[in-house]
Amino acid sequence: MPKVSSLIVPYASYLRVYEPLAAFPEPERTHWARYAERRDRPSYQDELRRSLADLLPTPPVPVPVHESDDAFVAEVDGVLCVCPWRTRLRGWQALDALDGELLPPVLDAVLPPVVRRQTAADYERWRALNPDARPWIRTATWHVPLNWFVLVSDEERAYEKRSGQTPPLLRYRTPMVQARRRVARGLKALKETLDEGPLIEGLFDVGRWLEEFHPRSMVELDYGGLVHALSEEHLAGDHSAADVAEGIEALRKGDGEGAGEAYARLVERWRTVRERQSAN
Repeated sequence: MPKVSSLIVPYASYLRVYEPLAAFPEPERTHWARYAERRDRPSYQDELRRSLADLLPTPPVPVPVHESDDAFVAEVDGVLCVCPWRTRLRGWQALDALDGELLPPVLDAVLPPVVRRQTAADYERWRALNPDARPWIRTATWHVPLNWFVLVSDEERAYEKRSGQTPPLLRYRTPMVQARRRVARGLKALKETLDEGPLIEGLFDVGRWLEEFHPRSMVELDYGGLVHALSEEHLAGDHSAADVAEGIEALRKGDGEGAGEAYARLVERWRTVRERQSAN
């Protein structure tokens, strides 16, 4: 069995917001400015490995005791932008979603009820002191939510094949103002043609989340560890953002058949990915 420190975690994808350094108050702004100068900044795989390591002790530690002081860093048009990990906050939020994802016996085996109750109580106390806190990162497992693709366009797609020890990469990056505009247009088209459902609800939720950040931020949709679970052929042929845009445009024009064809391509593509979840 591989050590946690060298394990490749293949199942998580991410939606991230990088805010300009000026959006952070002091002393956090100074911390991130210094952090950006580091050459040994950890990766998303390092964060996942740490989370897995915390689940190994008895009892497990589902949420870090202290908040992470790590972040992802990017330069956007010459401006330093930062996406804090906020691993502790995201850990609490992930626990809230576990009840619907795991069967009770499995959940109790992974995280005993007493551990979950204590963790929930800790979160309630923390939220009372930090009512406006929000994560800069959203995570999905074994798929990329379709509503995320509404935020980006195929022209913003960046795909790099595996090269030696360098892993493949598949991501989209777009300005915040563009992401918000696409959400508004997408919601208008969907609400005019479809009944309320998970797609509309999910897109509304993402749009509300984006409104909490600086307007000059950058939004990144990253396939993350999924690139390790999918073949090069699959990654090269994955143009899900284009399919989502085509489907929404077809709905806007009243072309139900065209929308259905775009949706069918998406369902087939992501069905094969979801099957890997069952195999794991």
